[in-house]
Amino acid sequence: MAQTLSGTLVEALRTRIVNGDIAPGEKLPSEPRLAVEHQVSRTVVREAIARLNLEGLVHTRRGSGSYALTPPAEADDGGAPVARSLADRLALVEYRLALEAEAAALAATRRTSAQLAALGDRLDALASSDGHPATAMQHDFAFHRLVAEAAGNRFLLEALDRLGPQMIAMPRGRLDRSDDGGAGNGRPGGGPSGASGADPHGGGRFAGVVQEHRAVLDALAAQDPLAASAAMRVHLASSRRRLLQESGADAAG
Repeated sequence: MAQTLSGTLVEALRTRIVNGDIAPGEKLPSEPRLAVEHQVSRTVVREAIARLNLEGLVHTRRGSGSYALTPPAEADDGGAPVARSLADRLALVEYRLALEAEAAALAATRRTSAQLAALGDRLDALASSDGHPATAMQHDFAFHRLVAEAAGNRFLLEALDRLGPQMIAMPRGRLDRSDDGGAGNGRPGGGPSGASGADPHGGGRFAGVVQEHRAVLDALAAQDPLAASAAMRVHLASSRRRLLQESGADAAG
């Protein structure tokens, strides 16, 4: 009976997320509230949330709650491929490594001053979001898209557009705020230098994410393609590690 109840609850919550009633980055109602609203036990609620996590529609942070993610588009219309399982999400990070490391290298030699300024503005906005899920996701994707645009290759840009913001929505460590009072302004040479060494399970994680983006921006400012590619690889490898940690998998090696 519990399985049927949890399935019904999954359908109800999935519909609210896909229809936008619960927006990407918005926190879901608490377990007790969902249990009362749907007249089920908290065990049923936990089962439903676990299934939504596996589908890539929800991300749960211990001690914080569950947050809606951007619903992945179905692939049968030529849109972005669905990435529901952990294996799919890790595969998507690998795809991004191959795509964006080269995009960063090209952008370092082809970017204009105006594009560099736009990247700096977007990184400022990301840092100022303080890790708010929906806002951080928007600025994070926009930053990566600007790098692809600066690469001057329309196929790279189209590939990122096809992925869309769901590529950012999957590793959700950026929900954590920084314990140091802010991640800095994100400009080349600005902000704290130690953020990337923060405890990956602690409040410094968002500052580390901003620091990784800043390293990419610094390399683009220096017009150093090798450094730009390396910085992007470090950022995406860190995203992969955070995804494994948040999923409870073994990230060793």
